[in-house]
Amino acid sequence: MQVLLASTSPARLMLLRQAGIEPLLHSPGVDEDAAVADLESEFGRALSPTEHVQVLATLKAAAVAEQIDAVDPDFDGIVIGGDSMFELDGTVYGKPHEPDIARERWQRMRGRTGVLHSGHSVLRVRGGVVEGQADGVAAASVSFVDDLTDAELDAYIASGEPLQVAGAFTLDSLGGPFIDRIEGEPSTVIGMSLSTLRRLAAQLGVAWPTLWNR
Repeated sequence: MQVLLASTSPARLMLLRQAGIEPLLHSPGVDEDAAVADLESEFGRALSPTEHVQVLATLKAAAVAEQIDAVDPDFDGIVIGGDSMFELDGTVYGKPHEPDIARERWQRMRGRTGVLHSGHSVLRVRGGVVEGQADGVAAASVSFVDDLTDAELDAYIASGEPLQVAGAFTLDSLGGPFIDRIEGEPSTVIGMSLSTLRRLAAQLGVAWPTLWNR
């Protein structure tokens, strides 16, 4: 049983590898901002955090499934799409990209607790045909240390790591020491909930051990 990860995220790739899976990789090429803006215009309101991550995870998986012949014409397995957003005080944050934005966010997050939302979309694909789909969102609360110094924050931002990750932090790398507590499955915070992926695969008739290939 093959696995195709519709993502270029190093964290999601690492999670699957640690779980015994070496996936094929393909970038979905989805314009996330445009997709969300179109839906919010259609609905006449902002998407909730749960809707936000699920919509993008679904779009990413679907985009890669449409390109499956370019990846492997004989593909027989599952395509996994994922998306993550961090919520603090009702506001949803994606990747900050800019140092000043990352610093401003961390100044708000210091000593506080927020929620990391992770959307998942799993497609069962065989012979170029999508035979089934299962979606789900997982969430985990993240509490940050209250004694993070300005010097530590400056050094963390200078590393570049927080600029390209949802919420401007990581659990599994340089940002880990600045996180005081996690409530929920830790892998959700890293990039995908492995237990959620297992459940969704099972809904499609795919037993998790059949995906082990490392």
